[in-house]
Amino acid sequence: MAREIPKSGLERQIEENLRKVYQKTVEEDVPDRFAELLKQLKEQDDSK
Repeated sequence: MAREIPKSGLERQIEENLRKVYQKTVEEDVPDRFAELLKQLKEQDDSK
């Protein structure tokens, strides 16, 4: 089993900030235009 190397304060801060940015991105709403395109694609797929 690999031994985990302790992270420095800077590494922990970078990791925390990356997680915050990622989480904000995940929580963003899908733009209306993109949702409409997805709907059209689904309708095309369903009609086949």
